[in-house]
Amino acid sequence: MVGINTAYWLLRSGRRVAVIDRQPGPGLETSFANGGQISVSHAEPWANPSAPAKVVKWLMRPDAPLLYRPQLDPYQWWWLLQWWLECLPYRTDRNIAKIVRLAAYSRDQLVAVREREKLTYDHKRLGILHFYRDRREFENAIPVAELMQQYGCDRRVVGRDRILQIEPALAYSAKNIVGGTFTQADESGDAFKYTRQLAKVCQKAGAEFYYRTRITGLARSRTASKILGVYLQPVGRDRPWTLKADDYVVSMGAYSAPFLRKLGIYLNIYPAKGYSITVPTIQASGAPRVSLTDDQYKLVYSRLGDRLRVAGTAELSGYHTKLNRVRCRAILENVRHTFPWAGDFSRTTFWTGLRPATPGNVPYIGRSKFKNLWLNTGHGTLGWTMGCGSGRLLAEKMTSGSSEVQI
Repeated sequence: MVGINTAYWLLRSGRRVAVIDRQPGPGLETSFANGGQISVSHAEPWANPSAPAKVVKWLMRPDAPLLYRPQLDPYQWWWLLQWWLECLPYRTDRNIAKIVRLAAYSRDQLVAVREREKLTYDHKRLGILHFYRDRREFENAIPVAELMQQYGCDRRVVGRDRILQIEPALAYSAKNIVGGTFTQADESGDAFKYTRQLAKVCQKAGAEFYYRTRITGLARSRTASKILGVYLQPVGRDRPWTLKADDYVVSMGAYSAPFLRKLGIYLNIYPAKGYSITVPTIQASGAPRVSLTDDQYKLVYSRLGDRLRVAGTAELSGYHTKLNRVRCRAILENVRHTFPWAGDFSRTTFWTGLRPATPGNVPYIGRSKFKNLWLNTGHGTLGWTMGCGSGRLLAEKMTSGSSEVQI
């Protein structure tokens, strides 16, 4: 998602572009089956004043929304310490301001790209409804919504009756809902379809794509101020080769951090393993149409054509992508309980991916310590939301040295 958007905007600025991907095609990592929300309203970071108490409460629950598994990894502990600091109120407010600014800009750019390139990816412009079952959590959300409004995100507080008007499918579980917020301008859509279609646009515009190709390292100048080339190893072929360019962009998701450490660049990015389920909705009478966020279970819902995508939870347990069946079942049971007629649950498919999370949910976008090595990574749960704008922002920095959005 983020890499393809970066390629697109660089092409529009007049640059020649080559994209290197270890996968056989675009969008096959974290963008493959995410929650589907383009959600400026989701700008409150995980690191907020109420988060530490919740994490302590969830520590012993294998189905908890946030699961922490300590590793013998100093970078995990570095991330966790910084996350704890980002929970301070003034840091949370600062991060919300940055995320809202970038996310709102990115949403506008996404609309423009969709219309210009005539992209179709099961997108809906019905807003995002955030609902609460816990009275205290709902009351805590009200000042956050007001703060977001100050920064340009029109997130409105709504009562139960208005919630049912917006999404009638919530009627089955309405007795437990105490309130919510609604952001009319937010959207939803299939990030995988978007990424694949935009890659085709880039290819037609002259971009070169090297799939099934691993990056084994970067060549540096003697003064260590510039990158001279990137060492490539095509999968299944013996002969490596070197690609040389004027500039290089690292947009490798959660893998950006370990890759760059070899160059003495230390990004505080750690993989937050997320899960999603996809339920067929053909002839289903009770699937929601509006994109939803369930605060209690930290799940997001998006209707993608004849499918219902439900995603959420975070697991801080390293770089493995093995499915945890306990967490898969927990998501499925929560969906069945909230929307019992949403679709054919017997045909549900499961997926997991590694979100590249920074402690405060603010990504790295800009130049590294090497003058021709650039970063566009660390978007956490908001890669779909911030990806298009991040690509344009970085392209502007690379071509003119400044951009209209500052984060």
